[in-house]
Amino acid sequence: MFKVAKQTKVFQNVVEQIQEAILDGRLKAGESLPSERGLKEMFGVSRGTLREALRVLEQKGLIEIRLGVGGGSIVKPLNTDSVTESLGLLIRSRGVSLAHLAQFREDVEGVVAARAAGQRNHGHIQDLKQLLRQARKCVDGGVQHRQEFIQLDKQFHMKLAEITANPIFIFVLHSIHENIHRYYDRFLSMETPELEENYRFLKAVVSAIETGDQTAARQLVQAHVRKFNQYMEQRQRTETVSPQGDIETS
Repeated sequence: MFKVAKQTKVFQNVVEQIQEAILDGRLKAGESLPSERGLKEMFGVSRGTLREALRVLEQKGLIEIRLGVGGGSIVKPLNTDSVTESLGLLIRSRGVSLAHLAQFREDVEGVVAARAAGQRNHGHIQDLKQLLRQARKCVDGGVQHRQEFIQLDKQFHMKLAEITANPIFIFVLHSIHENIHRYYDRFLSMETPELEENYRFLKAVVSAIETGDQTAARQLVQAHVRKFNQYMEQRQRTETVSPQGDIETS
């Protein structure tokens, strides 16, 4: 399965070979890599080099290293967890601003909405209408259902991505929406007026998608992202820096 590692880039070469074996399906989720001794012989590397390479693969979320009897290096199913976590770290380090997120979401989610309008079927519309009914109940229930409404809003956006049947849209937007709540919690009040406005947006998008109006679907989503980003930026501007350099919210 593997070749002797190139001596000029031993460490990287071990990582790349195992990674490619996982990505192209030669190693499948749940399968064990050969034993440490076997891998050392295949790659022609030291124990230290091999273990370092395996740690990198574990950090990438490609394998799980189990200790003890029956342990070893097990191939993990590929999912969005590692990317979602990395994006979360970037957001928490303030490497991503509200404006960055809004710009990305306007561009990408506008395209997603337009494609959803062009590719929807009866089942998709029924799913969206069910989410709409649940959202209406949250709005009628008042602000105590704010978090439930935000989760439904996330499901709505992800449903649009799913309708496109494009795994890249689904993958990327899943990572974005898993992390954007950090800004919602801090900068978005979502009182009754905002809940009502957000519901009206969802309803309008469902109507545009049901009729196959791609232009309207794209414009509605883009306008919605812009509007709620403005709300968050307005609240962000109310934060002032104290003389000690601490962040205070006015």
